[in-house]
Amino acid sequence: MQTPFDLPVTSPAVPTQLNGSAKIKFRCHKDISCFNECCKQADIPLTSYDVIRLKVHLGISSTEFLKEYTFPFEMDNDRLPGIKLLHKEGTTTCQFMGDEGCGVYENRPMACRYYPVGHLSLRKQDVNDEEEHYFMVEEPYCKGHQEDRELTIDEYRKEQEVEEYDTNSHMYRRLILKKKSGGPAIGTLSKNSLAFYFMATYDIDRFRDFVLSEGFEKAYDIPEDELVDAIKDDMKLLKLGDDLMRQIFFGEQLVLQREGSWEERAEKRQHIWEARIKEAQAERHKREQDMYEVDKEDSEVTGFCPDGTCGSNDP
Repeated sequence: MQTPFDLPVTSPAVPTQLNGSAKIKFRCHKDISCFNECCKQADIPLTSYDVIRLKVHLGISSTEFLKEYTFPFEMDNDRLPGIKLLHKEGTTTCQFMGDEGCGVYENRPMACRYYPVGHLSLRKQDVNDEEEHYFMVEEPYCKGHQEDRELTIDEYRKEQEVEEYDTNSHMYRRLILKKKSGGPAIGTLSKNSLAFYFMATYDIDRFRDFVLSEGFEKAYDIPEDELVDAIKDDMKLLKLGDDLMRQIFFGEQLVLQREGSWEERAEKRQHIWEARIKEAQAERHKREQDMYEVDKEDSEVTGFCPDGTCGSNDP
């Protein structure tokens, strides 16, 4: 099935909406004249599952990966954070590209696996089910579209092993779509909520430390076996993070809070707030005292020579 749609700007995306059974003509291989050209003009957004695959491949923590290999960007007007792969310094080339192609090929991001197919998830307001659509991206440098091979989009997705990525990125897409479809009803997220989203979505190892903290244990009543499983398994930990974000953003009660934890946190916040007020009052009082001392000194100096004869040679 093919459905046309309008694009607001000039784009390499072909404005025809496709489904999985649509046939496409494409093949990429090492002997093609444009081999690696797409990697030299890389603009690669990452999902939470991409981060897990890549940080494991590189043998580093998610925190290290984010710092060394990515940069943040804002996905919407509410400043919801996304991340993209950094380029090689001074170029637009993917930093994982080498002479033989992709250096992380077996764990390459979902966007790379889909290319040149674009993936579009839609969720209408007040509708739970998502609609999956596809479209073709035809860059002028890509010669793969001229190759004599035809297959369906579903066949191409299977060939590129993208289905696993789709499955494991479902929570990531669902949360973003629900926030977008909720519109103004969701409201603007606070800085703390945005920071929590970034940690629970992308920085899974730092989120693990957060879950292991005393404060988390006091706030949430999670069965021990479930908590241990989440600590050991990145994907289960992502699920816990997703549940917490849906609870924070949309008010869905998915993670049981300990009785009195909200009141305890509110009381603690009240103590902090009162301490800050006292500190601010003390600082203001000190400034006023300092100003008073300065004014006093000025007045004493002025009063010393009221007739303006200080330093004069007059007798």
